[in-house]
Amino acid sequence: MKDIFILIRRFVPPYKNYLFLNIFFNILSSALTLFSFALIIPILEMLFKIGGEKTYTYMEWGSGDIQDVAINNFYYFMSNIIEQYGASTSLLILGIFLSIATAMKTGSAYFSSFFLIPLRAGVVRDIRNFVYDKVISLPMGFFTSERKGDIMARMTGDTAEVENSILTSLEMLFKNPIMILVCLVMMFTISWQLTLFILVLLPLTGALMGFVGRKLKQNSRDLQRCSGMMSSTLEETLGGMRIIKAFNAEQKQSKRFSYINNQLYKFGTQLSRRQALAHPMSEFLGTTAIAIVLWFGGSLILSGNSHIDAAQFIYFLIVFYSIINPAKDLSKGMYTIQRGLAAMERVDKLLSTPNDIKDPEKPVELTDLKQGIEYRNVSFKYKSDYVIKNVSLNIKRGDTVALVGQSGSGKTTMADLLPRFYDVNEGGIYIDGINIKDLKVHDLRELMGNVNQEAILFNDSFYNNITFGVNNATKEQVIAAARIANAHDFIMETENGYDTNIGDRGCRLSGGQRQRISIARAILKNPPILILDEATSALDTESERLVQEALENLMKNRTTLVVAHRLSTIKDADLICVMRDGEIVERGKHDELIAMNGYYKHLVDIQKF
Repeated sequence: MKDIFILIRRFVPPYKNYLFLNIFFNILSSALTLFSFALIIPILEMLFKIGGEKTYTYMEWGSGDIQDVAINNFYYFMSNIIEQYGASTSLLILGIFLSIATAMKTGSAYFSSFFLIPLRAGVVRDIRNFVYDKVISLPMGFFTSERKGDIMARMTGDTAEVENSILTSLEMLFKNPIMILVCLVMMFTISWQLTLFILVLLPLTGALMGFVGRKLKQNSRDLQRCSGMMSSTLEETLGGMRIIKAFNAEQKQSKRFSYINNQLYKFGTQLSRRQALAHPMSEFLGTTAIAIVLWFGGSLILSGNSHIDAAQFIYFLIVFYSIINPAKDLSKGMYTIQRGLAAMERVDKLLSTPNDIKDPEKPVELTDLKQGIEYRNVSFKYKSDYVIKNVSLNIKRGDTVALVGQSGSGKTTMADLLPRFYDVNEGGIYIDGINIKDLKVHDLRELMGNVNQEAILFNDSFYNNITFGVNNATKEQVIAAARIANAHDFIMETENGYDTNIGDRGCRLSGGQRQRISIARAILKNPPILILDEATSALDTESERLVQEALENLMKNRTTLVVAHRLSTIKDADLICVMRDGEIVERGKHDELIAMNGYYKHLVDIQKF
């Protein structure tokens, strides 16, 4: 229960008005339920002539115990009606009152649900928003250590499970305890001895149901874990279908999927069986409790030792039975909630993931690059081993600096440290003498434009992909950016021009076309700092020529950091840094490095060959 109230405390406060209205109508519905049941006592007494010809006189309000006065005056008015109109008409009047009370009770029950629905839907919406916002705010390091499919499972499947189990049980959680409490108060009023006897039985049944509920939560946790593994496997299979077929690995992948699917079947079966046990168990325990109370109370009445008569005892049983159904629903709902709590734990693990890339308390404002960028004795490691080792580098404003070297030498990591995709472990990176950790992350990245080896595009139109991240861009500015990127002509050849959808990740375009769209996007942003990460390495010769021309247009009058494998593309760079094992081993212009006859010349000779 503690976990449920933590969830309510976190997500329900924005909807507290709906909650108060729901509770009010639940209390009203419970009170009207008891009132409508209370009308059964005089009906029974009149039908079976219980109490004989007892005479009632009117009592002034406040002349005694309010309950005794209310009961006496009710019977006084009923006896007058019987004398004046007869018992049959009195029964009709009681029946009409019973119908009116029931209509008011059902109306109150409807309004309790009416005001709970926006609360429930709003909480689900907020959880989805919180999870999505959290995911896109997390640093890049989080995504290198987590399975993408598992993250997707938490965002979709686990969130849906929270909605289907916990939030659909909110009505039960707010309504049933109120009904139980109101009924217990009425039962104490009728007979405190019988009520105390009943309260001895409840902890025994509660303990048994609690044991089954704890087992259910463990099974749910295992089921959600397997569900995440299945989503991850499906995502990897669909993304790597070409490799699976090329290496005849269909059977291997099928066995892997089958194992996870069998685990899902095993945990799902155990969970469903325990969940199916909820209703029969609560039904049996409730019926057993009624039978015991019937025996105990009936024995007291038959022996003449009870202070209540048969009609009141029947009313007591009706009120007690009114507790049984809410208690059964509560126990069944608690089983369902245990399953949802297991899913909520996985969602909460995502929500509580710390974000090390934070804005400073007192950020420095920087809107343009005036002097340059400086790496000062920078060292960085992903886990245990340093991949960047005490590197220092100056990039003057307007210069193009290229990083070259073997794969794994730290080139891309150097580029990723500049926009704070990761934070350095030692040393610091400075822009115009200001440590980038002293800038807001948004302001820092606003200074930069990225063109990567893989052109990351979205399933949207050319126009929306080029304007991605740029607000209030005009159509003329978009066309101008596309022209500079050598993209305008092939865009206009499509059926709807700039409004044409490019497909999932730009699947309708060639590699060169995708890259030119990403260059147009960077041109439109017009950043003072440009980061090019192997932007032409995956292209054919013709595409490379067009993309390289677009890149040269983009790099004019900008400070550019280039990560390159094709050394022919960076011959004219102002400074070339050769990296090896996380260190800069050579630096200079192309001709100077060739003259050194060192590692750079070795790389050039290999590519020429």
